[in-house]
Amino acid sequence: MVRRPVAWIVALVLFAEALGVLAVNWFLGVVVDRQDMSLAGLDPDVMSVSSKAGGVVFGLYFALCGVVALLVALRDRAPAGFGKVLLISAAVVHALLGAFAWGLIGWTAFLFMVVVLTLIVLLLMTYDGRPGKSDEPVDAGPPVSPPAAPTAP
Repeated sequence: MVRRPVAWIVALVLFAEALGVLAVNWFLGVVVDRQDMSLAGLDPDVMSVSSKAGGVVFGLYFALCGVVALLVALRDRAPAGFGKVLLISAAVVHALLGAFAWGLIGWTAFLFMVVVLTLIVLLLMTYDGRPGKSDEPVDAGPPVSPPAAPTAP
């Protein structure tokens, strides 16, 4: 009952996060490019390009994780294989980003990362691995037929 809405929410959040990460890193690359300043002897063009490339890579990573969550929502089946590994890695990334965010940015960024981490883990845990839909009742055994009527000799 909760699985599909959680999968939809996770997909939307990951798509928004992909767009946000891409936009922030692209903006930082433009700022570094316009400042034309060196940081510890690094070339500003290299810093600008690497910031933009990092934004594209992480944006595509979070978008791919969002596609996996979207497929889970559409199919109402647990992620399998590479999709499951991708969502687990996204959970680990959000846990690490949350730890860094607490120290570098503040508790609000930490709270956002923990909420996304919780949603991803909830998505992974709400599917119990049974084939088909988990909302259907589990059969206790083979169907029992009524007793046969006695036959006359």
